[in-house]
Amino acid sequence: MPYLNITEVESGVAGLAAAFPTADLIELPEPTFEGRTCHALRIGTHHQQPKPAVVLVGGVHAREWGSCEILVNLAADLLHAHAGGTGLAYGGTSFTSAQVRTILEELDVVVFPLANPDGRHYSQTVDPMWRRNRNPARSGGDPDAVGVDLNRNFDHLFDFRTAFHPLAPVHVSDDPADPNQVYQGPEPFSEVETRNVRRLLDRFVRTHWFVDVHSYTQKMLFVWGDDQNQSADPAKNFRNPLFDGKRGLKDGLLYAEFIEEGDADGSAVLAERFCEALKGVRGVEYTPQSAFDLYPTCGTSDDYAYARHILSGREEDKILAFTVEWGMAFQPPWSEMKKIVLDVDAGLVEFCLTAAA
Repeated sequence: MPYLNITEVESGVAGLAAAFPTADLIELPEPTFEGRTCHALRIGTHHQQPKPAVVLVGGVHAREWGSCEILVNLAADLLHAHAGGTGLAYGGTSFTSAQVRTILEELDVVVFPLANPDGRHYSQTVDPMWRRNRNPARSGGDPDAVGVDLNRNFDHLFDFRTAFHPLAPVHVSDDPADPNQVYQGPEPFSEVETRNVRRLLDRFVRTHWFVDVHSYTQKMLFVWGDDQNQSADPAKNFRNPLFDGKRGLKDGLLYAEFIEEGDADGSAVLAERFCEALKGVRGVEYTPQSAFDLYPTCGTSDDYAYARHILSGREEDKILAFTVEWGMAFQPPWSEMKKIVLDVDAGLVEFCLTAAA
């Protein structure tokens, strides 16, 4: 099949919910600027109490078409295998029926394949390289200034001019007409799409893992994105204004973001297991690394998801958060994208299985 359009993504999600008793359709509360309602799936056997949850999000950046296909296919694979009592095979990586059953019985797997339908529709019908949503509120009538980069609109170090060193090459802008399409919006969570993601995390109160599926560079990224990680000095953290103006430089002399050693180790293990399972499919190598090693960022979904427990002061709110960067192009030929879907889905099944252990 070719890449899915937005109607096909939504109908795929709804069809799975209708066909399987182990899938619940979740309607996200806020329609997009163009009036589209988004849906997610909760996959898992039913229990009286909430289970630990893995939240998987895709389609945030409009031009990264394959992210939706990865997540719709993953949901279908898990549901069909569980219902049929079979395992799953992705090239040289396979999972037993017992392993599939463990994932659905021990976890709630929450799959939100298309967070930005307006942007995807525009990318697929008008401008293939469109990245943002389609909110024109700050455009001033300039068609090139429409939209917000949703993966800069989450509430983490949003005031980048204060937080970062002036020479830090942080990939964000406060200019709606920024040619790189990384305009962050006027304030955190100004966009319905990011608020819908936040609502999923609020709804599934036992979310302990979060993965945002993007392209490209063949990497599995873990927090932090604003600076390199360190576990020695808790005072060096994103809430401490003493370090404003020092973040984001690669030399590591002025600042490094604190992360508890256990979280750093746990994140590295999950990222490594993802990459190992993916490589087993057909030998493609993905690199596990901190997000900062790609380039410094702020306002991203993964840093926000992990930071939530720090802001709340509740250890039970902790979410280990990741970003997949699949492939080496935003829209590879479908013949290649089909293989990438299998690669990444094998990695995500292993990720879930490791989380469930």
